[in-house]
Amino acid sequence: MTDRSLVIAPSILSADFSRIGEEVQDVVDAGADWVHLDVMDGHFVPNITFGPPVVKALRRWTDATFDCHLMIAPADPYLAAFADAGCDIITVHAEAGPHLHRSLQTIRGLGKKAGVSLNPGTPENVIEYCLDLIDLVLVMSVNPGFGGQKFIESQVEKVRRIKAMIGDRPIDIEVDGGVSPDTVGALAKAGANAFVAGSAVFKGDGKQAYAANISAIRDAARVATLA
Repeated sequence: MTDRSLVIAPSILSADFSRIGEEVQDVVDAGADWVHLDVMDGHFVPNITFGPPVVKALRRWTDATFDCHLMIAPADPYLAAFADAGCDIITVHAEAGPHLHRSLQTIRGLGKKAGVSLNPGTPENVIEYCLDLIDLVLVMSVNPGFGGQKFIESQVEKVRRIKAMIGDRPIDIEVDGGVSPDTVGALAKAGANAFVAGSAVFKGDGKQAYAANISAIRDAARVATLA
C-alpha cells in the first residue's frame, strides 16, 4: 500500500465465544493488526452481541487496537461507555441517527478515532460534509447483522468513489463483509486499506491456522496493489 498501511482486522464475531479472551490473544499473536468488535443491539440489526463490559474484559488480553463497530441505534448515549471500556476506534453508522456530525464530534472529544459506516444501500455522499471529523470510513459489503454472508460486488465501486472523495486526507477505508483472499484484491486495488474478516480468519483450529488465514488475505491485498 502506498499511502495508508495495510490492516487486517479479524472480527471476533466468528471466534469461539466460550474462550473469547484466548481467541483475541491468539489472533493478535497470529498477525492481526486490529481487533474488530461488532456490537449489535437487535434493533438496528437483527442480532445481539455484547456491550462495554465484554470489551473492558477483553482489553486485559491485548494492547492491540480495538476497532469498535457500533451497529446500534441510537449510538450517542453509549459512546462514552465504549471509550471508557478501551476502544481505540469507534465507528457509528450514518443511518443510525439524525446527527452524524455531532456523533463524530463526540467520539473525537472522547480522545478516540472517529469512524463512520455505510450500509450497502447508502450512497457515499452522506459523509461528504463530515470528512474533517472522520478518521475511518467503513464500507459494508454485506448487509450488517450476522456473519457468513455473500460479498456484494457493487461495493468495490463505492470504495473507489470514496477514495476519490477522500483525496489525500489521512482517512482509512475499511471494508467489512465477505472479505477473503478471493475478494480482497479488488477492494485493495479500489483504495481500501483495512479489511475486516471473520469466518475467513477464524476457520481452522487455533493460532497456526489463523496466522495462515491472515497471511493469505494480506498477501492477496498486496499483490493486487502491485498489479
